[in-house]
Amino acid sequence: MKLGRTTPILRIFDLAKAKEFYVDFLGFTVDWQHQFGENFPTYLQVSRSDCVLHLSEHHGDATPGSRVIIDTTGIDELHEELSHRGYRYLKPRLEDTEWGSRIISVTDPFGNRLTFSQSKR
Repeated sequence: MKLGRTTPILRIFDLAKAKEFYVDFLGFTVDWQHQFGENFPTYLQVSRSDCVLHLSEHHGDATPGSRVIIDTTGIDELHEELSHRGYRYLKPRLEDTEWGSRIISVTDPFGNRLTFSQSKR
């Protein structure tokens, strides 16, 4: 048996704020975006390398305040990149954990937490 890739859905409330955070700050790319019509919620996919996230304004799709752990390589380079982006709402720090990982934890404007994690082993 083999399980495939997981694609989390994160709840958002403002498309412009979501793009500012996920695209401008974290460096993701919008792969596609969908609305059923004008004045309807937006659903979109963003990705960076092998990491794929779905972001949804739809009420029942996800719960605000979710947490996602993203396996990462090159975490020092990611920290350097994010530190130089100048995102005014967040200044991420690199942490060494007791369980042997280096992490960067960020919280999006909607309370969702993303933890980029690289094992030191």
